[in-house]
Amino acid sequence: MKRFDLRHLKDDFYDRMVALVETETKVGEVAIFLFEVGDFTSIQKSADRIKESGHELMNSLKFNEVDWTIVVKRADRETQKARQTHYQAAKAAAEEEEK
Repeated sequence: MKRFDLRHLKDDFYDRMVALVETETKVGEVAIFLFEVGDFTSIQKSADRIKESGHELMNSLKFNEVDWTIVVKRADRETQKARQTHYQAAKAAAEEEEK
């Protein structure tokens, strides 16, 4: 398990978070990310980015009054690609339904 503090990046931590999962953790390893919450859109956006990347979002919770943590488990390449395909299909279906 590894812990990463991304609070210093404010609302620009999403790419760094995914990069850390893919470069600093092993397959099956859990990473905990701490980030600062502004208007709460960062919570959903961070969850979406993890799902989009194909890794497993295990938990998301409030750490204190201004900070949030998410727990992510790195997926293997095969699982990651299957999840990415599923995510893209679900996203396209939702967009089509909105029309």
